[in-house]
Amino acid sequence: MSETTTQKGHPKGLWFLFGTEMWERFGYYLMLGIFALYMLDGWNNGGMGFDAHTKSDIYGTYLGLVYLTPFIGGLLADRVLGYRRSIIMGGLMMAAGYFLLSIHDITTFFAGLGLIILGNGFFKPNISTLVGNLYSSDELKHKKDSGYNIFYMGINVGAFVCNFVAAYMRINFGWNFAFIAAGVGMLIGVVIFLSGTKHIKHVDVIKPLQEGDMPTLKILGSTILPMFVFGIIGYFIMGTGGDNNILGSDTNDAFIFGCVPVIAFFIYLWAKSTGLEKRAIAALLAVFSCVILFFAIFHQNGDALTVWAEDYTDREMPESVATVFNKVDMAQTVENNDIVALDEPAFKAKIEELRAANNAMPEATETEMAAKKASAKEIAKLESSRKYFSNLAAEKVPAKGKDLKLYSTELYQSINPFWVIMLTPILVGIWTALRKSGKEPSTPTKIALGLLITALSALVMVGAVYATNDLTMKASSWWLLASYGVITLGELCLSPMGLSLVSKLSPPRITALMMGGFFLAISVGNKLAGMLSSLWEDMEQKENFFFLNFALVLIAALLLFLMLKWLNRVMKENNVF
Repeated sequence: MSETTTQKGHPKGLWFLFGTEMWERFGYYLMLGIFALYMLDGWNNGGMGFDAHTKSDIYGTYLGLVYLTPFIGGLLADRVLGYRRSIIMGGLMMAAGYFLLSIHDITTFFAGLGLIILGNGFFKPNISTLVGNLYSSDELKHKKDSGYNIFYMGINVGAFVCNFVAAYMRINFGWNFAFIAAGVGMLIGVVIFLSGTKHIKHVDVIKPLQEGDMPTLKILGSTILPMFVFGIIGYFIMGTGGDNNILGSDTNDAFIFGCVPVIAFFIYLWAKSTGLEKRAIAALLAVFSCVILFFAIFHQNGDALTVWAEDYTDREMPESVATVFNKVDMAQTVENNDIVALDEPAFKAKIEELRAANNAMPEATETEMAAKKASAKEIAKLESSRKYFSNLAAEKVPAKGKDLKLYSTELYQSINPFWVIMLTPILVGIWTALRKSGKEPSTPTKIALGLLITALSALVMVGAVYATNDLTMKASSWWLLASYGVITLGELCLSPMGLSLVSKLSPPRITALMMGGFFLAISVGNKLAGMLSSLWEDMEQKENFFFLNFALVLIAALLLFLMLKWLNRVMKENNVF
């Protein structure tokens, strides 16, 4: 047995990459799970105090850029830096970004986001590449799929656990400690990676340019530089909207305009190619165009669906669960007291009175600062209780002096990774059984099915809206559990299959570039997720929001189904299935 394998036949390096990715995703999804809530929370409560539209604008721009920078990070790792160096750089930059977010300041807020965006660009594409490289030998090549399955489980273990930590930190210590936990998690990931580098360094090889490869500087000059130029033009261009922009905000304009030269570059790659290569690139670009809408819906989990969980979901814990959560200080408490029970004008007046008193409190000593912080926390609890009870069925509102124990909103972000862990072995078993009988769908067919299933998840949320009786009541948590379950099934049919399709169809000399195209599709989809979520507050009939999501993804699914015959023919021409 090779010294690079374990007793189970997988490279030792895989387990270090598993641990690294698990802790990196712990930090990434912890931050993402509280991001929208943190931006909406009032400044005096420790949040940023943004309005709903600003929150969605920043959320979409952040997610868009996070998946755009891997195009740069992957290219530089391939050609200049190497994978290990890029991963360490990226991990440290992200950790620094999370720590900056823990400082309650507008400047450090945006600086932290910038570091996370850049760090993710160096980290994300390159750790996945190392996993594949570990299985490049003939001895291990046949185990690559199972190796990626193990690695993918690391992603979802981290994504599942992190939200419990986020809830505990936020409830007991505040927003800043939740972000600190994300940074500590990322540093643990870097330490794990460094401790296993001797099992990985043999597959960290910078590949020399081959004949037909485009020089690195030419790629950067023809894509990245024009992207920034177009982005600046988009930001300052004057439109006809209320704020003199075209697509709802200056950042929307900047992002979409900035993508134009990159999209044009991929069209250029298609135009100058010939024969089978031309048809393969055309097939990939067609799939990328449809996949954009999947991510536009999928990544609303951290924005519109988080707001739904916060405002319209009955989050009351059963008594047996509340007993356990209370022991570890993880239950969110809402209380009906004399202040919360006041009518709306009287409640607002009382809150203003309490805020004025809080602002007047001295903070010269540690004791005074602690007292002021405790006062602000109590005001936030009063507001939280009032908001929760505002659309709770009357019979569920506790009597004066009593309270309810709630699941923290962050915990709903763990539903998706929970479903991934539960559904992955089932779906893999189904594909295996179909393959043995010669009936396994082609990769493009799986992607089309994923889009269709994703559209159905939006209809589940339509049912959730109807269950609230025009938003006068709260919907059961089972609606979100069901919607996440459906969309996760769509994700498993689509997301890994998209990566597989790129690796199968891309011409060898531009595989990295076409992988960048897939990340670009994710990036644009993520930005659209924020743009769509910004419509949430403007739609009085919330079911129309989810009907819109359904229609958009259904159109993409139908387009892909119409192209299946052509796509499968291209797969056959390139001798891949």
